[in-house]
Amino acid sequence: MANVFRLSINRILNSKPALLKKSTTFITIQKCHISGKTLRGSELARPPPYPYKTKGYGMLNALFDKTTSRFNENSKVIIIDGPLAAGKTELAKQLAEELEMLYIPEANMDMYYINDYGYDMRQLDEKLPESCRSFDVKDFCKNPKHFNVANFQILMFHIRFGQYFDAIAHLLNTGQGVILDRSVFSDFVFMEAMYKCGFVSKGARSVYQQIRENVMDECIFPHLVIYLDISVDEVKKRLAKRALPHEKNSPALTDQFLSSIEYEYKSKYLKSMTPNSELLIYDWTSHGDIEVVTEDIERIDFDRFSKYDTQLREWRLRNEWEWAALRIKYTNEKDNILSYFNVARFDVPELIVEPYDAKKLREVWLSAPGMQYRYGYNEEMGDSGILTRTSMLGPVEKK
Repeated sequence: MANVFRLSINRILNSKPALLKKSTTFITIQKCHISGKTLRGSELARPPPYPYKTKGYGMLNALFDKTTSRFNENSKVIIIDGPLAAGKTELAKQLAEELEMLYIPEANMDMYYINDYGYDMRQLDEKLPESCRSFDVKDFCKNPKHFNVANFQILMFHIRFGQYFDAIAHLLNTGQGVILDRSVFSDFVFMEAMYKCGFVSKGARSVYQQIRENVMDECIFPHLVIYLDISVDEVKKRLAKRALPHEKNSPALTDQFLSSIEYEYKSKYLKSMTPNSELLIYDWTSHGDIEVVTEDIERIDFDRFSKYDTQLREWRLRNEWEWAALRIKYTNEKDNILSYFNVARFDVPELIVEPYDAKKLREVWLSAPGMQYRYGYNEEMGDSGILTRTSMLGPVEKK
């Protein structure tokens, strides 16, 4: 069995990344609030989920459907984070199974380019001007100084933001906890690393920071962050072992880029999460044991904070109406809040699309299967029951 070490939080937050030491400092056992199937010996019982995706949720619904009635000890938000190839996905899936939570995979550009009908918009690239063609992580690994890199990272931030909003909506409407493989909170780590390596301009970075200032106050912090720590050398070994074609000899995945990611995680991200969420940090060089991690989670008393503490403050609401207001926001207002990403900046060339190119993009995208109208309104795709439709829409975020 591989040894798993819990790194001392104070030490990791106040030390240089290259000088991290192993520690066996454990959280004091007080009261168990999250429980795994192994400990309980049975499945979690909860009321049927509320059909919020089809019915929405408003104040009238709140009179008859109380948010906290579906909550149990596992109604929590957990984020698994760490550098590239750390093993986040495997751990997140295992924990989701053991804790009976919803697993939410890491955001990727498929979530943007593949529409609701399964059509991959990247097939249209040949018809588009170069400035409007698709760009994803494979393209970034091959050409990290491409002029679409900044727009790619902003789109990733956009996807992660919407994904996190959906995660909170799921918890509030079903009572089921969620486990995310990375999240919107750590997205800035990659933008900062790109900027330090010269992959994005100072102007593009400032636009990203302005967007982040606009939207991050709309996200409540998770209950728990689990960070898997591995060194840059170990990252390189694992990248070589998995041998993905776009990662092999990539000009993007340099020592400088990987070291910058490590630095941003340890000097900024973890410090920003500590005052607001519980934090578990593991040395994952030799991987670890799901049972050990589960037991550590079960030891955490999420109710030990007072009303004056900042940690988990956003999850300590006074009454059902405050829970209803939070639920209404996350169920109904995502599209409105996503409009905060629209920052009018005309001084960053790589984020500007020429009028003719934008017109061509609209024409080509609207010609794709299922893109003339919003999902559910396209008769050529088999949608039925359509009475009227008066306005054509451009490319819309996948619902």
